[in-house]
Parts: sequence; C-alpha cells; structure tokens
Amino acid sequence: MRTINIKPLADRVLVAPAAAEEKTAGGIIIPDSAKEKPQKGEVVAVGPGKKEEPMTVKVGDQVLYGKYGGTEIHIDGQLYLIMRESDIYAIS
Repeated sequence: MRTINIKPLADRVLVAPAAAEEKTAGGIIIPDSAKEKPQKGEVVAVGPGKKEEPMTVKVGDQVLYGKYGGTEIHIDGQLYLIMRESDIYAIS
C-alpha cells in the first residue's frame, strides 16, 4: 500500500491505477500504443465525505472505475487519478 500526503476534499478519492496489461491471455505482447487504460486501481487517499453521505471506500481498497473516469495527476513522478466516489463502480 502506498502512502501519500494529499487529503482529497469532500467525496473525492485518490486512486493509483493498476499497470496496463503487457500481454494478452494467449501470450502476445501488447505494444505501448495499443494498451488500454486500466479500469482498476488501489485507493490511496479518501476525503471526509459529505454530511448526508458517508464514504464507502477506504484506503487500500481495490476499486473498479470507468475507462475515462477521474482526472490524471502526477505526484512525485507517479500517476494518480482523483475522482468522486460516485465514479467508482465497485470494490473488488
């Protein structure tokens, strides 16, 4: 689990996306230009939530989100996504 000194506001969540698949199930290596954005990742920071809606996800959860969900940000050379909790589809 990664630790980071950023605290998202309200119902926002900071997610470290999983690495893109390097090979297909059949063993074919996928070139960088053809790799799809990952749709899963690990929650590294969680905001306090809203008064009427407490947060469901917590730090360390593996989550599934939409292909174009969140905003990409770079912190200390690492790629992260910041998104609203409602953009997360499931906890795995």
